[in-house]
Amino acid sequence: MQTDILVIGSGIAGLSIALKLAKNHQITILAKGSLTDGSTNYAQGGIAGVLDPFDSIEAHIDDTQTAGAGLCDPKAVAVVASHAAETIQELIELGVPFSKEYNEDNAEKFPFHLTKEGGHSHRRIIHAADHTGQSVLSTLVQRVSEHPNITLLPDHISIDLVKNAKGNRCIGAYALNQTEKQVYAISSLFTVLATGGASKAYLYTSNPDTSTGDGIAMAWRAGCSVANMEFNQFHPTCLFHPKDRSFLISEAVRGEGGILRLPNGYAFMQDYDERADLAPRDIVARAIDQEMKKHGIDCVYLDISHKPAKFIKAHFPTIYQRCKNVGIDISKEQIPVVPAAHYTCGGILTDLEGKTTLDGLYAIGEAAYTGLHGANRLASNSLAEGLVFAKMAHKSIENTLAHNDLAENQYKHLPIRAWDTSRITDPREKILVSHDWDELRRVMWDYVGIVRTNTRLKRARQRIRNLHKEVHEYFRQHTLTRDLLELRNLVLVAELMVMSAQRRKESRGLHYNLDYPHLQKNPRPTILKNNSAR
Repeated sequence: MQTDILVIGSGIAGLSIALKLAKNHQITILAKGSLTDGSTNYAQGGIAGVLDPFDSIEAHIDDTQTAGAGLCDPKAVAVVASHAAETIQELIELGVPFSKEYNEDNAEKFPFHLTKEGGHSHRRIIHAADHTGQSVLSTLVQRVSEHPNITLLPDHISIDLVKNAKGNRCIGAYALNQTEKQVYAISSLFTVLATGGASKAYLYTSNPDTSTGDGIAMAWRAGCSVANMEFNQFHPTCLFHPKDRSFLISEAVRGEGGILRLPNGYAFMQDYDERADLAPRDIVARAIDQEMKKHGIDCVYLDISHKPAKFIKAHFPTIYQRCKNVGIDISKEQIPVVPAAHYTCGGILTDLEGKTTLDGLYAIGEAAYTGLHGANRLASNSLAEGLVFAKMAHKSIENTLAHNDLAENQYKHLPIRAWDTSRITDPREKILVSHDWDELRRVMWDYVGIVRTNTRLKRARQRIRNLHKEVHEYFRQHTLTRDLLELRNLVLVAELMVMSAQRRKESRGLHYNLDYPHLQKNPRPTILKNNSAR
């Protein structure tokens, strides 16, 4: 197959750049499940941007850098804070049904309701009730489905990137058609990785099953650098219930007055931070973890019941109904919550145009490390980052093509040899894959979680190395399946997380090591370079 630009991933970043590029080029979008299976569909809170005249880009920059605990790239922060509003306006023009302003006086200035979340000094989160991601995604999916220059390939999981003979440029990728069980070689002028994060590495996560670090792993195997993989954000408040344990309770609940309490009703966040329940996520998650360990309790409680029922149902209809389904009326009762793996702050190293260290390859969204998030992501900056860097990467690709003759060797389709299946067989049993899946996620949860030690990290490294070898051998010998490909990617990304965590000799943001409890004076990003890639 041939395409001008291959976009791998169908979340907010991937669909946004596809729509922009499709005006002038043929685009192919790969999604390993349906187009709506990714993390964007689960984003509740909203998109951060300076939309209120009383807010400022400088304040958004300051809030982002404060949350990032001294490791944000100031240039990346400035790019997102400066361009977020215009990308949000593009979504409004596409027809995303953002919630309207309830206050008529404010509606004259800006017709949409803005909420506030932890770490923000102003109301700057535009949202569609508590299902923002779903509303944005459904609008984008409709647009790409109608576009004549876009080819959609759902149920196609990428296997590996392909490089030219010199090994200095990405020229496409191999992908498994899960329906036909055939491997396709897809040749492209440019390839964009928008594959999301890797929170499925942990036993408990708010993310869907798609969050297996596919793009990060493929980029590493192709020789790209990765950065800050030790910073994995644990969302403080996921529903704790035997019938539903992967449902996120939006930070906007605390932004609108929700209070975290112990079983006896005590509001404990005041003991940890002057911002109490509106402290950044790393602080809140560690506080909950410490209170659970100190008191020997399974969860803490998030209380919004002091707000009027009408207000709760209007602001949080999805959360209200989901909790109601398991017997909790949040207008009258507290919500049992625990932290869960939520967001990968590190990723594939890129510049401010989304370019990776491999020519012809871009990475945007959660799969990328742009420098925006530093040691901890500020709430609702994730969707903004996806939108803004889709815009930056689009400009970069267009400029490159506009100033180069497509007949030149570097900008034409190069042949890709067929995937070799001559030495593989169907597996006799699948228990090996399912067992390794379970072991990996438990090792990461127990040893590379919210609080770490050198001993835990060393033990995790040893066990993951063994798993990596086992999975690699299995991959070489057996027929490909989605489970196997995701496990192969996740084992590699988990190893990168541990390697990065071992290099950081301090506690900062989302990385808290009991053996190094203090901050270093001149912190730097943790950059890993793969010098062994062929």
